[in-house]
Amino acid sequence: MRRIKLSGRERAALKAIGFAEAIPGEQIREHTQIQPEDLVDVLNGLLAAGHVESRPYREQITATEMLATEFEVNPSYVHELRAALHTSCV
Repeated sequence: MRRIKLSGRERAALKAIGFAEAIPGEQIREHTQIQPEDLVDVLNGLLAAGHVESRPYREQITATEMLATEFEVNPSYVHELRAALHTSCV
């Protein structure tokens, strides 16, 4: 299993997204309270790494697209991301 290192903002975004179902970007912003421009950068980084997927599919998002786009954790990375979130809390 590959180890994934996450920044604090990436951890916050992933905790907001959760592992159950996709949620809109607006809910992620409300949960994390990260500035929209910064959150777009974080989500674009997670999308580029393949850790997160968007519905509808986008390779990158803008601040206006983020609000209506849904995000979910890529099922291929669930175990690695859970381990990364757990080790960051210890």
